[in-house]
This record gives sequence, structure tokens and C-alpha cells, in this order.
Amino acid sequence: MSTTMLFAENALLPGGWARDVLLQWDAAGRLQSVAAGAVAGSAPRAAGPVIPGMPNLHSHAFQRAFAGLTEYRGESQDSFWSWRNLMYRFAAQITPESLEAIATWLYVEMLEAGYTSVCEFHYVHHDRDGRPYADDATLSLALLRAARNAGIGITLLPVLYQTSGFGAKPPRADQARFIRSTDNMLALLERLAPLARAQCAGLGLAPHSLRAVPPDSLAAAVQGLTAIDARAPIHIHIAEQTQEVDDCVAWSGQRPVQWLLENAPVDARWCLVHATHMTPQEYADAARRGAVAGICPTTEANLGDGIFDMPRWQSHGGAWGVGSDSHACVNAAEELLALEYSQRLSLRQRNVLASAAQPQVGTALWLASVQGGAQAAGRPIGGLAVGQQADFAVLDAAHIALAGLPVESLLSAHVFGSHRTSALRDLWVGGVQRVAAGRHALHESAAAAFVQARAATIAPQ
Repeated sequence: MSTTMLFAENALLPGGWARDVLLQWDAAGRLQSVAAGAVAGSAPRAAGPVIPGMPNLHSHAFQRAFAGLTEYRGESQDSFWSWRNLMYRFAAQITPESLEAIATWLYVEMLEAGYTSVCEFHYVHHDRDGRPYADDATLSLALLRAARNAGIGITLLPVLYQTSGFGAKPPRADQARFIRSTDNMLALLERLAPLARAQCAGLGLAPHSLRAVPPDSLAAAVQGLTAIDARAPIHIHIAEQTQEVDDCVAWSGQRPVQWLLENAPVDARWCLVHATHMTPQEYADAARRGAVAGICPTTEANLGDGIFDMPRWQSHGGAWGVGSDSHACVNAAEELLALEYSQRLSLRQRNVLASAAQPQVGTALWLASVQGGAQAAGRPIGGLAVGQQADFAVLDAAHIALAGLPVESLLSAHVFGSHRTSALRDLWVGGVQRVAAGRHALHESAAAAFVQARAATIAPQ
């Protein structure tokens, strides 16, 4: 295979910043050499410091077109549940064409904001009347095309959704587009597996939540997925809302995370999305099992979910990453800023998520989130190391927020002192440049298609 290369005067490796780093990758976009203290030779030079690309571990792509449409008081006390009712009305109008246009623009936004891959938690499966499309994979294929066209890495996570509440309550009429039997879901995964491999995409399963998947279905689905691919990731919404916790206790006598850990083979394949409301024992037990905590700080703030206790999770060695979830915000650094600030507000301390090994909080946040996000994605995207994808971004060292600073301070300046995307200059995915001087080649056309799709989706029916 032919090899491509880039020389960086400064690059953030898994162990920290390094000088004079020569990156070399093969035609498949996999890093073959990461050499510090190297000579540039004939290699092109990066225009600034190089940082690993950020995985986005939780996305509902269609909800990007819904951002801003619920920021008004519709009930005496708005909550996640009132927001969900509005979101369902929006989801009911999505078409394959609008989903592809919305997702393409979203993925362009992600790339321009420092994300190089996305875990797509995909639960709108069927036509607007709830009946399957002639091709049952229609909406999944739309998402794969959007990722391919934008050039972002993707782990597609089709969602298993069967009931409207604990105790196998029948689904609501406005959930009809989401519903699949377990056998039907496994057939979909079988259909998608070769297509995902051809695109170098990941494929996993997302049991939506304990309230939406009965215990027997959860067990059968996990067993069936493992037969297809024993390493495929499994993502689940869990303990996001206090009402969910209360309902789970009323159903089972146990809290959601407690029940899951005792009744499912939770291990490093699993991503516990949100996990906002856990007891100290649940933090310890979930971390010990190796699961990733999928934290979505701007969405959790937008929905009033609560604050994840990250210092407690880290004290048990828990892995974590960030996602943009409902996409009220699409910005890798903004998620990290919101995460750190939530901890500061809760604890009334500063630089909470720095460590003795990495005292620069921006660097500590970035490296930890890359590692956890890669684990959740089930793809080799864990940073600038041999065997990983050549996914990386270049910071603009001349940006006013970064100019003249020591390299160790650059990521903290980017996360806390810039406009969060403005200090990102260039970005590569799998060794292919997708963003140059802050712009994706599809920026204008994808934005126009998105606006048209959103207008059609929110138009009176």
C-alpha cells in the first residue's frame, strides 16, 4: 500500500504533547508510524499543532433540525417528557430524503467542529404510517450515505424499541415508526453488516432503554448480536431521568443501572448513555465492569436531566466520552467545556477534571474523551498511535486565543478561550482531508439542503 504522511512541529499523542512528530498512514487510512523527534524531510507540514479527532459517541441525527423549536414554555413545568412529546411530532414527519439531507449537514458540522466519527443511535425505522418501507433498511442506508458523502466515520446503532414503559406497556401510536421485533432487528443487522464493512463503518445495537425493551427481548437481542459480531458495541439510554429511576424501582424493585448490571452481560462493549442518576455503588459497579459512560453535557443541560458525577466515576477508573445527542449544540470543545463547568458548579471548585498526570484540564478532557469515545464506537479511532485511524485536526496557532501560548496550554485555550470551533483549522478522517481553513467542501450545498429539508418537515401537515 502507498503511504501518506504529515509532519507536525507539535502533536498530542496518547501520552501528551510531543515535538517534531511524523505521522505516516497507509492507503486504508491506518497509522503505520508515529515518530516523535523526527525530521520532516519531504513530508508536508501541518499548519499548526495536531490533535486527535474526537469521536461523538451519541447522536440522533434527525433531531438537529429540531434544535431551537422547543425553547418556549408549553406547560406549567416543562421537562424531558414534555420535550419528548414535541420531538415525536417532529419525528413523525421525517422522510428518507429529509433524513439524509439533515444528517449530511449535521455530519459536515461535526467535522468542522472537531468530530471525526459519530455513533448514530438510530430509532426512526419505518414510514410515517408505521409500516416498514419496501426496503426495511431504507433509513439506515440514508444515514450510511450521509456519513460517506460527508466523509465522517460512523458506527451505526439501530435501535430496538418495543414498549412504551416498564412492564411491557404497549407502544404509543406516536412510537409506531420505532417498533421492531427482536428477530426483525437481527435480520436488519445481518443485512447491514456487509454494507457497513464495505464503508469501513462500525455496526452495533442500541436497546433503547429498559422501559422500551423487555428483559427477554434484551437478552435475545444481545445474544443475537454477539452471534453476528462478538465485539459489536451495545449502547443503551439509562438512568437519564429521575422518573425513569422511580418507574424502574416500581417495576422491579431495583434502580435501572443496578438491574442492568445484575441481568445483562455488561462489559467493555457497552456504553451507558447519560447514566445521570446513579448511586455510589452503581458508579463503582458499572466502572468495574468496563462500560463507557456516554455523557452528553449540552443535551443533558438543555433537557434538565441533571449532572453526572464525573470525579466519582474517574475515581473508579471509569471510561467516558461525549456526544452531542439532540444536537442543540454541535461542537466537540463545547461539550467538554459544559462538562467541566457542570462539575465546577456542582462542587464549587476549579479544574475538576484535570489530574496529577495531566494538570492541563483541556488536554486531560480531550485525551480521555477520545479514548472513551473510541471504545464506545468499537473502531480503531483512539488517537495518534500506530494501528489507529489517521483521524486528526490541526489547531490554528495564529488564532488570537492561541497565538504565542506554550503548546501545553493550547487545548485549554481552545476549549475555554476561543469560540470553540474558530481555533480549528484543518481536519483529516482516515488520512483524507475533509476540512481546510475551517470549511468542509460541502458546507454551502449541504447547508442549503438542510434548510430546505427542515422547512418541509416543520411545515403544517
